[in-house]
Amino acid sequence: MFIKKKQEMIKEKLIYYFSQNKCEGNAKMKNLLGGKGANLAEMCNIGIPVPPGFTISTSAYKNYYQGNGLPANLCSTIKEYMTMLENDTGCKFGDLNNPLLISIRSGSVSSMPGMLDTILNVGLNDTTVIGLARRSGERFAYDSYCRFIMMYSNIVLQLDHHLFQSVIDKEQQKNGAKSLADLNVDVLKKIVLSFKNIVHKKAEKYFPQNVEEQLLSSVNAVFASWQNDRAVSYRKIHNIPEDLGTAVNVQAMVFGNLNNNSATGVIFTRNPSTGEKKCFGEFLVNAQGEDVVSGSYTPIPINGEQENTMEKLMSNVYQELCEICKKLETHHKDMQDIEFTVQNGKLWILQTRSGKRTAEATIHIIVDMVKEGTITKEEGILKIDPKIFDNLLHPVLEAKGDQKVIGKGLPASPGVASGYVAFSANDAEKTAEQGKKVILVRSETSPEDINGINAASGMITARGGMTSHAAVITRGMGKPCICSVSGLYIDKNGSFFSVGDTIVDKGDPITINGGTGEIMLGILPTILPELSQEFKTIINWIDETKTIKVRANADTPKDAKIAKEFGAEGIGLCRTEHMFFANDRIEFIRRLIIADDKAERASALSKLEEMQKSDFKEIFSIMLGMKVTIRLLDPPLHEFLPSNQSTIEKMAKSLNKSVESVKNKIAQLSEKNPMLGHRGCRLAISYPEIYSMQARAIFSGVDELKKEKKVEIKPEIMIPFIMNEKEFILICKLLKKEAENFDVNYSIGTMIELPRAAMIAGNLAKHAEFFSFGTNDLTQTTMGLSRDDSVNFLNSYKGNNIFENDPFEVLDIEGVGELIKIAIEKGKKTRKELKLGICGEHGADPESIEFFIKLGVDYISCSPYRIPIAKLVAAQRSKCAKQSRKQ
Repeated sequence: MFIKKKQEMIKEKLIYYFSQNKCEGNAKMKNLLGGKGANLAEMCNIGIPVPPGFTISTSAYKNYYQGNGLPANLCSTIKEYMTMLENDTGCKFGDLNNPLLISIRSGSVSSMPGMLDTILNVGLNDTTVIGLARRSGERFAYDSYCRFIMMYSNIVLQLDHHLFQSVIDKEQQKNGAKSLADLNVDVLKKIVLSFKNIVHKKAEKYFPQNVEEQLLSSVNAVFASWQNDRAVSYRKIHNIPEDLGTAVNVQAMVFGNLNNNSATGVIFTRNPSTGEKKCFGEFLVNAQGEDVVSGSYTPIPINGEQENTMEKLMSNVYQELCEICKKLETHHKDMQDIEFTVQNGKLWILQTRSGKRTAEATIHIIVDMVKEGTITKEEGILKIDPKIFDNLLHPVLEAKGDQKVIGKGLPASPGVASGYVAFSANDAEKTAEQGKKVILVRSETSPEDINGINAASGMITARGGMTSHAAVITRGMGKPCICSVSGLYIDKNGSFFSVGDTIVDKGDPITINGGTGEIMLGILPTILPELSQEFKTIINWIDETKTIKVRANADTPKDAKIAKEFGAEGIGLCRTEHMFFANDRIEFIRRLIIADDKAERASALSKLEEMQKSDFKEIFSIMLGMKVTIRLLDPPLHEFLPSNQSTIEKMAKSLNKSVESVKNKIAQLSEKNPMLGHRGCRLAISYPEIYSMQARAIFSGVDELKKEKKVEIKPEIMIPFIMNEKEFILICKLLKKEAENFDVNYSIGTMIELPRAAMIAGNLAKHAEFFSFGTNDLTQTTMGLSRDDSVNFLNSYKGNNIFENDPFEVLDIEGVGELIKIAIEKGKKTRKELKLGICGEHGADPESIEFFIKLGVDYISCSPYRIPIAKLVAAQRSKCAKQSRKQ
């Protein structure tokens, strides 16, 4: 039974009425009334024609959920409000002559279109249908009864929709009809009998004739739909909290299926595809709302060249609808998606909400609304979903076509790419050298794969999370990547991969969508979106609004150029090791590592210094006038060495070493936990000549460029993985000694990526002019999590509400954030002018950025392709934007 009999009286108000005469809610009560209920109330407040009704609040849902059913006091209150609705409409629920029919719709706080349930025409039974027939026509009455039995049976009784649809399809085919509207009353009566027989046979009970039972069981079913599979999945995808619950809206029915002077439809106040300032929508004559949204029928355009548009068929109603569109858009300061019904020539508005739209339309609409004076620049910035910028900056599929999705994983890096499957870095390079596009498919990646990733157009991995190596590298390159593909099996011989029953051979063409995580067969056409003038206008507004600088993580001159094009305000992280991975350079870093004596090591260092100097000089030239932070060598040396036999043999031959000696060296350098091993500043303690070489490359490059350009250049040199003040002092001395030979102005800082570094930040600040927080490694070392492996159990942690978010995507403010806060406080106490930056993957996450702004961080740094997104978020979370939000 739906009613929980032993329930304590609930003192809070659980139901809110709305009508033209009395309205107990408004738009600000969204958390209590849900989006639909709040907007219905607001429309009543501003004089929009809305059928009367009441909203059962999200608080009532929580009582329902905790008590496993509708509380007794809620049921009695529903009856009281039904009496108010009867008085307002002049009809009576369950009356034999003048029956009131109602719709029962969900209304979540966050929009979840199509995920929750709706039931129309509640209140019809074998006797009230006769009363409705006397009042409004027999054909209409039985059309409505058919619809009600089908919806109620599917949603409340959990019977398969197709059991009923097949009956309708059979009768339509038999009678040459295209829809229910084309069937005569005798056929409709026959369908009603068939439907009731299906219910009796499948549900083993008669279709309920008690209208109060219909009402309460429908409310119960709509509440229960919050936990259906599709709703749960949707919330996970869109990060909607599970505990919000849904409201339920009980509303007097208005009928678009009454006659040919009636209709139902959906209208957008602007074109959702282009953003054009013109009403855009569809409708159906003699139909109910579900007919339009279900896709079962082909609706008619609201306006346009066709003869049967609403503009031509119902010109007065159309004009009234356009005026309402204008009023609602102005009131809500956003493009609206409006559901409406016309009952015998009378227009009723059933719902309004902010309309879903394309990325291009979003930008166009916001710029137009600012120009029109409808919203301010700051309000416009706040309306942009950061994902919109992702969609605008990466390739998109030209058209849907015949896309066959064969697998799906985590959308690690957005964009669309097509290419031929390769399973190794070498194969990827060879295929690319032939002028073909490549999709590299790996179980996981390592720095050794960098050339293959560089050659590939896109990446797929069987393992790894959103911040895994593959994800971080591809995002930095602006290439699509899909990680942790469900059911992906890669043949150990590298000849094919399979997902489910589909087998894809090496060299087969596929297309990946890094924004959705989908893998498709074949080469599908893509286009590079052009950045519109509206996009550039909004970027200018963002730069005026944000209160924190946005730099780029850029490791090469190519990266620096891209970063500058995307509006970077400097480079916050230049990872010098990435300069060594190119084909013509990897040999020299390997010579350095394998060297048997100082002379051999010095020769390799000399060549590397020449390469790095050239790169640094070009990067400084590109970013002239902007700050550039260079991180000295960080990864363990073994990451530069090969792991497979053929590459080891090739390397030994090129270095004139025995295969055995190379293998021995690799074995000596291998570490069980390299993330915590011989890396970062520890390399400089063991091999100071490496950092000395890098310092000379920086200083000599700056010195030469200063003389050529006649400008002041001040590089920021960052020492990674510091855990001890004495380490820092030693390396600072080393850098200063090298600087004595050049006319350079520079600053030295450190990356805070170990908990101990955060705790001794006061001591480090004696020697450091800046701190840059490496939040990726700080998260790993603080929480004891691997960003590559923890994806295997993080979903379980989120499922059990241990983690609300992946800590590698959203900063753990309580733990890691507290360490950052401590480090800043200690550092600032020692050095007031200490500069602060963030260069981890959290540099483009909204919640994390807001936290960094509150801490007084000077800049955040992210991959070049994420700069517009980071700028947007920084503007949205700035004090200026917050003030606008309050207004």
